[in-house]
Amino acid sequence: MRLVRLTIFLLGLYALSVLSVAVPAAAQSPNPDIDIQCSPSNIPIDVYPGSTRVGITYCTATNPTGYSETVRITITSGGLAFAGPGSVTVGATSSITFEVTVRGDLRMPETTRVVSIAGTVETFNGAPNPNPVQKTANVMVVVKQFSRLQVEASEPFKQLRPKVDYYFEFKVYNQGNALDKFNIEVANRDELEEAGFQISLPLISTEIDAQAPAQKVNVLTRTPKIQGWTDNYYQLQFKATSDFSVRTEGIPNYQVQMVTVYVRGVYLPGFEIIPTLSMLAFAAAIAYRRMDDEEIELIEEV
Repeated sequence: MRLVRLTIFLLGLYALSVLSVAVPAAAQSPNPDIDIQCSPSNIPIDVYPGSTRVGITYCTATNPTGYSETVRITITSGGLAFAGPGSVTVGATSSITFEVTVRGDLRMPETTRVVSIAGTVETFNGAPNPNPVQKTANVMVVVKQFSRLQVEASEPFKQLRPKVDYYFEFKVYNQGNALDKFNIEVANRDELEEAGFQISLPLISTEIDAQAPAQKVNVLTRTPKIQGWTDNYYQLQFKATSDFSVRTEGIPNYQVQMVTVYVRGVYLPGFEIIPTLSMLAFAAAIAYRRMDDEEIELIEEV
């Protein structure tokens, strides 16, 4: 009886040992296999002048099998330059992490690209894989918008008379990488109006596509009508500000272009200089003609 009990105990112990080995063996994949996971799954890239234009994600290749595997890595970058390993070796039931770097072009348009990182088991325990299956992880590359602008004055210097209207033309260029709205103003408008100018802006904002031809913006000015002789220089400061920079970048991106206005001449209320000069010239011509007529009459009398 004691021998029977001992035999049953030994058989039970053997069965438990077999189960303890069989369970982890069953958890392992019987065929070559690999899993790819990448983080972060969203990669922002700056492409403004002076930026690195680089984004990085870290990918982990996990081998769930009991074999040592050689895994071929294939990267599809959506047209972006990239760097990453061509292959990795992953030990049995272990993982390895590798880096994938993507790079955007300078000033490239704001866009979103999908980058795929795929792994395929080529060999396991040194033997070729008879049934290679590709496993893929996708990450999103976001090329960020940036603001940049340029402002030009068609006439940096202009001489005008008192109390005349004149359109100053400015050109605004969007040198960013996406559609942007630009707010328009005369930065020293209060100062000019205190000096007697009248300022009118037909446009207070304008939308311009990235790298599009310049948008022309006019500023209507009326020079001061200060009584008497005027001989003064003034600065008109035209200012354009990126609306995107104000809303998103946190620092207003703007540019100021100055025009020098030289106001010289005479203004007398009710006595406009040009019409008056014209009238004086006309009166002188009539007087000269009358003098000629009188001289002719005197000669005929003699």
